[in-house]
Amino acid sequence: MQLAAVPPQVPQPHPAQPPQPAPNHQAPRGGYVSPIPVRPTHLGHALAAEWTKIRSVRSTMWTLGVLVVLILGIGLLTATALSGHDVNPRIAFGFFGVMLGTLCIIPLGVLVIAAEYGTGMIRTTMTACPSRARVLAAKAIVFFLLAFVITTLAATLVALAMSGMVGGREPTVDEWLRATVGTGLYVSLLGLLALAIGSLLRHSAGAISAMFGVVLLPMLLAVFMLGASSLQWLTKGLINYSVPNSLATLYGIPFLPDGSGPEGWTPLWILTAVAGVALGAAFLVQERRDV
Repeated sequence: MQLAAVPPQVPQPHPAQPPQPAPNHQAPRGGYVSPIPVRPTHLGHALAAEWTKIRSVRSTMWTLGVLVVLILGIGLLTATALSGHDVNPRIAFGFFGVMLGTLCIIPLGVLVIAAEYGTGMIRTTMTACPSRARVLAAKAIVFFLLAFVITTLAATLVALAMSGMVGGREPTVDEWLRATVGTGLYVSLLGLLALAIGSLLRHSAGAISAMFGVVLLPMLLAVFMLGASSLQWLTKGLINYSVPNSLATLYGIPFLPDGSGPEGWTPLWILTAVAGVALGAAFLVQERRDV
């Protein structure tokens, strides 16, 4: 009996393997290597995150909206009331609306950081970005730039309206800059001071109350002490260095025109120093305590 010949076995080629992604780091033998590339984070990522947060919450839209309405509305009403009258310089009384607008920028500055402590979202923020200094810096930069742009634009529109509707001396270039850019910087720094106080206290109501005390209390104390002749030096000091008088000084109409208080850009430099100290303390405390 003849046996059928068995054809020789031809080895089959192995199917082509898909290319494997290059590992982004050296993993231990047998460990899992994620195909997702790992990139180091930087301040730009924190800025993008804070911008997303600040523009997506309702408190930002409400407070900035009321800020613009107060500055523009009261400024235009003042310009209409003074139409045909002489004011030196013409744009001087634009500070009324800006003064009331500070009552909006202070709560927003506090809520930028204190609201996250109140809701517990600060834990998520710090988990996503463990560098606490970077988080605080990103919040401060985003808030300061947003407040500065909005306030400066609103103050500039009021100054233009007053310059066209009110009579009197034409403002100089320095007076224009102080009433527009200087005002925007002052209000933004006041909001930055509120942010630093909110970071230190970690309580929205407490920080807002403390900031309103800083803004309003010196002037109220000075009013109550007007009749005490022995405290005239203290009364003058409280008035000259109060927030309302500082804004009026930027507009060229200080409450006490006797030359005893700061003049020109000096109120802005004083607030810059105060806000810098408070923000430095906030950075120091932020690094040393738990969330």
